Amino acid sequence: MVWRSVVVSNPAKLKRDHFALVIEQEKSARVPFEDIAVIVLNNREITLTHPVLSACAEYGIGLYATGDNHQPSGVFLPFQSHSRATRMLRLQLDLDKPTGKRAWATVVQAKINNQVFCMKMLNSGDHERLESYARRVRSGDTGNMEAQASAYYFPQIMGRSFTRAQETWANAALDYGYAVMRGACARALVAHGLLPTIGIFHASELNAFNLADDLIEPYRPIVDLFVATNRKTDDSVELSPVDKIALVGLLNVDVAMPRGVMSVLSSVEQAAESMARMYDGGSEQVLELPKLIGLNQHRHEM
Repeated sequence: MVWRSVVVSNPAKLKRDHFALVIEQEKSARVPFEDIAVIVLNNREITLTHPVLSACAEYGIGLYATGDNHQPSGVFLPFQSHSRATRMLRLQLDLDKPTGKRAWATVVQAKINNQVFCMKMLNSGDHERLESYARRVRSGDTGNMEAQASAYYFPQIMGRSFTRAQETWANAALDYGYAVMRGACARALVAHGLLPTIGIFHASELNAFNLADDLIEPYRPIVDLFVATNRKTDDSVELSPVDKIALVGLLNVDVAMPRGVMSVLSSVEQAAESMARMYDGGSEQVLELPKLIGLNQHRHEM
């Protein structure tokens, strides 16, 4: 299983040497492509060769580019890397509404339960109130429990004056972490033949990642917990390279899945695979979604 995240924050040239990525800079590095899940390009003076892009597509690697604000602004994904991509597209389009609504309710419950764990870890707020929101989620989340939970949750973990509209370190960190998670979700969905554009709940015609925005929901509290735990005293400071590396590193923290404890990257793969099974004649009951258990980095056995 792929597990390594490569963040390039200094001027560099990226080349392919047979089965490995070569990063040429003051201290050059060589990483086997089969070990890489994500590459983040975080400097305007990075160049890469066409064979590197081909290798990213061949090995299913998500390649992120950042904009002038150093936030992820684009992701390169394999094009129809799955042998049954067209069949899966038809299945996505044919998903019946009752199954889609129940699936969305399952996703929302998983998200709120992870928000509950986040509040417990931070010893903030009334987690029983949030648990009641999770219990009250119905098919399609017609009661909008997701929004009600978030409206209560964020002021509890970030401070009562906090809003997502503020230009602060916390919001910049949340945006960066969510963007990385979103790209990982899109990468996994494509690897399992699913088209990220067609969502279960999210359905914007202007959004190329509707399904990724469905799948990411239970993973957002992982970013929330990190940001709330590491929030700067001076919340006006910008994200540092160390902050960005740590946020990308959240892809390697442990979460609990029905099949056991694993890294977020492995979990996203299983969640996407379970979503493909749901489309292919299953029900929302086959969905495998993560449970937040902390921020411990996954230990890889050699």
